[in-house]
Amino acid sequence: MKFNLKVWRQKNANTPGKLVDYSIDNVNADMSFLEMIDILNDNLVRKGEEPIAFDHDCREGICGMCSMYINGRAHGPHHAATTCQLYMRTFNDGDTIYVEPWRSKAFPIIKDLVTDRNAFDRIIASGGFVSVNTGQAQDANNLPVNKDDAEKAMDAAACIGCGACVAACPNSSAMLFVSAKISQLALLPQGQPERDRRAMSMVSQMDEEGFGNCTNIGACEAECPKEIKLTNIARMNRDYFAASFGSQETVSTGEGH
Repeated sequence: MKFNLKVWRQKNANTPGKLVDYSIDNVNADMSFLEMIDILNDNLVRKGEEPIAFDHDCREGICGMCSMYINGRAHGPHHAATTCQLYMRTFNDGDTIYVEPWRSKAFPIIKDLVTDRNAFDRIIASGGFVSVNTGQAQDANNLPVNKDDAEKAMDAAACIGCGACVAACPNSSAMLFVSAKISQLALLPQGQPERDRRAMSMVSQMDEEGFGNCTNIGACEAECPKEIKLTNIARMNRDYFAASFGSQETVSTGEGH
């Protein structure tokens, strides 16, 4: 298979970038998209040109590093899949493929397709933890958790923090990511003591990082590789408003407010 690629190249955050044309042939249909980029980079190095910088790690759809905007969609045309799970058989021989980085003020471009997503780490650090009094805490296995709440918590915890929700949203909102990180703790008994403070601090940090607001477009859920649901945003909003008004009415489930 042969493809024409238009890849975003940008030397650093302070240098203007542009789409650069590349051509690659002899591509096996069973190659992943990242393997195709590997071959392209190998060709560039052989010609004495600088390879394309892009993020990758596990290449198993787990780490969320492979953040590419492909033909106008976060992670490409596949539903519920990361870029590393996208295979070249998805495209037609001779196709032109546009490859760009995530676009958000809060995700500044470092180089080429690599963006700085440390904003997500700072949001998690601002409130995404549970305090434990060592030696006194009840064994977690002895804490009863409603099955429905447990499943919702696990679904929220599946978020890999790739940033596709931000890239897909026309407002560059991070509310799906933040709500997933809040919900995974708000739905469990262990998350109740700091539930109000957590919601307040994480939402405040999200705003401070420069992410946009949610206007219920739904592109975030549609492009999320782990299918995180918009209902998490509703839960986060309930927790935030309850905490804003000084509510102490927290219960062991995520639907108590």
